[in-house]
Amino acid sequence: MSTEQMINLLFTATIETLVMVGIAAAIACLLGMPTGILLHVTKTDGILENNKLNNVLSIIVNIGRSVPFIILLVAIIPFTRLVVGSSIGTGAMIVPLTVASIPFIARLIEGALLDVPTGLVEAAQTMGATPLQIVMKVLIPEAMPGIINSITITLVTLVNYSAMAGTVGGGGLGDVGIQHGYIGFNPTIILITVILLVIIVQIIQSIGERLVSKVDHR
Repeated sequence: MSTEQMINLLFTATIETLVMVGIAAAIACLLGMPTGILLHVTKTDGILENNKLNNVLSIIVNIGRSVPFIILLVAIIPFTRLVVGSSIGTGAMIVPLTVASIPFIARLIEGALLDVPTGLVEAAQTMGATPLQIVMKVLIPEAMPGIINSITITLVTLVNYSAMAGTVGGGGLGDVGIQHGYIGFNPTIILITVILLVIIVQIIQSIGERLVSKVDHR
């Protein structure tokens, strides 16, 4: 493989990794954040206490978090084919990445909301705020540093998961590292793949920390 071919291969793989992680994270946030909020408000002494609903959600989330990603990846292949028509490639890997991320981010969001002082919620209730107003104007704004930190952790985890997806032809840097580096016995590609993954994680972490420092006024 010439140097130019290697550069093109790694550039394309990097773009595929960013696309997989970006789309999966966006969908996971859309579904995981409401789930995390629902877990928080329906807990005992929550503003919408509902133990049955909370228990059901909690069990579903726990089951989702208990399955190792590599097992989940294989187990939901029929579902992945149903959704995107294939079980290999960049598009197909977005499905298991999203499924794995939703319960993960839901728990992180729930944890971030726990950091909001109960006195603020009680004060809002005393002033006659509705549950929706409390969520939108008290819980989410006060927990924003924790929410951004949760999203950052999720993105970093997704980068790791996307590399793991390369073992089943998932595309991206993980696929290049395994197919051309490990199986093709090219240590240079393995090294560059690892370096690129580390750089992506560092960039995500740095952006996340800067955003947290901007919204954290405590």
